[in-house]
Amino acid sequence: MKAVVYEGNGKLTLTERPEPKLKEAADAIIRVTLTTICSSDIHIKHGAVPRAVPGTILGHEFVGVVEQTGEAVKKFHPGDRVAVNVETFCGECFFCERGYVNNCTDPQGGWAMGCRIDGGQAEYVRVPFADNGLTAIPDGVSDEAALFTGDLLSTGYWGASLAEIRPGDTAAVIGAGPTGLCCMMCARLYQPGRIIAIDVDDSRLLLAKRQGLADVTLNPLRDDVEKKVRRLTEGRGADAVLEAAGGRDTFQMAWRIARPNAVAAIIAMYEEPQTLPLPDMYGKNLIFKTGGVDASHCGRIMELIAEGKLDARCLITHRTTLEHIMEAYEVFENKREHVVKYAVKVG
Repeated sequence: MKAVVYEGNGKLTLTERPEPKLKEAADAIIRVTLTTICSSDIHIKHGAVPRAVPGTILGHEFVGVVEQTGEAVKKFHPGDRVAVNVETFCGECFFCERGYVNNCTDPQGGWAMGCRIDGGQAEYVRVPFADNGLTAIPDGVSDEAALFTGDLLSTGYWGASLAEIRPGDTAAVIGAGPTGLCCMMCARLYQPGRIIAIDVDDSRLLLAKRQGLADVTLNPLRDDVEKKVRRLTEGRGADAVLEAAGGRDTFQMAWRIARPNAVAAIIAMYEEPQTLPLPDMYGKNLIFKTGGVDASHCGRIMELIAEGKLDARCLITHRTTLEHIMEAYEVFENKREHVVKYAVKVG
C-alpha cells in the first residue's frame, strides 16, 4: 500500500508499505477514505517532536471504514464508517479514568498514531484500543464533515473548555490557522459576547470573519494588538485568551492582552522554549493552562456536527489524492495559495 513515511532528518517519502495486520485483541484495521496534513506533521519533519520515531507512517487525522476487528472490539464491526481519534488510550489507567487521555500510561497510549506507531496517511491503518479510539459517523455526515473530529475539533473543544469562557465574555484567539479557527468555532458554544481573532495572514482573518467565527480581527503587522484589545474591553483586557499560533512572540502577547485574573489557554505547539516573565506579570493573577489535547469528547463533537452546530468544512481549501500528497505537503508547509487544510482522498 502507499504511505507517507517520516524518514528522519527533515525527510518524508511516499513509499510502498505492507498492509497492517491485527496485533492485539482490541485492534481494528481501518481502510482510510480521507486524510489530511497537520501542522504537527511539519513539526515532526523538522525534528521538533522528540518522541517521533523515524520510519513511522505519518497521519493522525482521518476517517475510514472498518475492515477487520480483534475479538475484544465490541462497539464496531466491518463496514462501519468511523472517525479516528488522534490519541490511543486504554481507558483504564489513572489518567484515562480522569479524562486525561493524552497521558495514558499504556506504551501505545497518548499521541502515538502517526508519531510513534503507524498512522493514517496510508491506505490502511491499525488502530489500537479501537472501542476507545473510533467514533461512528452517522449516515447524514459526510467524510469531509467528519474529517477533523479526532484532532482539530477535539483540540478546539478542549481549548475552549480550558479557557473557562462565560456568556458575554471577550475571548481572544491568537492564530487563525486551522487550530485557531476550530478554537473559535468551539468558543462560540459558550456564547461569548465577542471573539477577537489575531493573525498576520489577512486571508485567514477574512475567513474567520466571513464564517462568523470572529467578531473582530487584528493583524499585529499593522495593529497595536494590546492597545486595541484594551480599547474593546474598557481597559481590562480579554477575559479568556486561547494561544493557538505558537509563534516567536505569541506567548508574550497572550499574557499581555489578558485581563487580571483571566485564563490563558496555551494550545499551540512551540518549536522553541518560552519564557514566563513572572516579575513583569506580577499582580495580574493569571491562570495558565497548557498541554496536548485530551481528545475524550469525540462522541459529543460528532453529535454537534450532525446537529449542524459545528461545521469545519470551511477549513478545506484544497483537495488532492494520496498519490499527490507530497505536492500537498509542499504547499501546506510553505503556506502557499492561501491554504488552510487539505482533504486527501485515499483509494
